[in-house]
Amino acid sequence: MSELERGFAALAGVERGVSIFGSARTPADHPTYVLARETAACLGRAGFAVITGGGPGIMEAANRGARDTGALSIGLNIDLPYEQRLNDYVDLGLNFRYFFVRKLLFVRYAQAFVIFPGGFGTLDEMFEALTLMQTGRIRHFPLILVGSGRWAALLDWIRGDLVTNGLIGALDPDLIQVTEDPREVCSIVEAACRRQQQRYGGNGIADEL
Repeated sequence: MSELERGFAALAGVERGVSIFGSARTPADHPTYVLARETAACLGRAGFAVITGGGPGIMEAANRGARDTGALSIGLNIDLPYEQRLNDYVDLGLNFRYFFVRKLLFVRYAQAFVIFPGGFGTLDEMFEALTLMQTGRIRHFPLILVGSGRWAALLDWIRGDLVTNGLIGALDPDLIQVTEDPREVCSIVEAACRRQQQRYGGNGIADEL
């Protein structure tokens, strides 16, 4: 309860946020790190706060891109068996013991999810968002996978095995958008933000969250 209260109080003023996910293991000289930094900078210039898990790799790249443009750079760090400290590009940092509290805040204050290649944690966050949208627990907002080549096999499995065997609806894969271009990410997010504000007011998130 104290973590929830602290998180809500700290993020209460965030109305235009984008949560960015990706591997903590991506080095700073990797092309995907550079792409994440460019994407976050584009979103920052468009007036969005950038929310990450606050750690290294893609999280650092996104916080760094936000810092490059003077946008609010938020890091929601998690206590792990191995130490993960907040990266040096976080303006507003919070530490959590409980994953579910942290994940709630990732969704509650976001108007879009932007997902770069990552491991189990990244995939968990991706499928959590898809489940919430599929079941109507949150109003639809963009879920954008960046790096089409890196996601191709997973998307083929979703569209093939899951749809073919009736495990998800035929239109459920349409919840996912894929691009390689930071400018397209920004365009998708800005358009969705305008639609949400026109239809719902505020930041367009569901009452349950």
